[in-house]
Amino acid sequence: MLAVVKIGGQQFTVKNDQTLYVPHVEGKQGDKVEFSDVLLVNNDGNLSAGIEAKATIKAEILGQVKGDKVIAFKMKKRKGFRKKHGHRTHYTKIKIESIA
Repeated sequence: MLAVVKIGGQQFTVKNDQTLYVPHVEGKQGDKVEFSDVLLVNNDGNLSAGIEAKATIKAEILGQVKGDKVIAFKMKKRKGFRKKHGHRTHYTKIKIESIA
């Protein structure tokens, strides 16, 4: 079974027992989460999309991690203006348990 689900404003293609990194989801390690914004379900060749795809994705949180550091550097030549700052995006590692 295969599904396309929307998590945190991004679309992911998921299967059973798959692990993936998604934008930050509230919860601790070991917590169970459920995603109901399913856009497409492929069940052995039977496609259902949109409102017809009344499925929910059940997953377990494996941990909270940070992504790579992204540096934003701004400079205006011949003016002496330099500004440097960075950030690390927070991600959640989840394991898909079931597509129902």
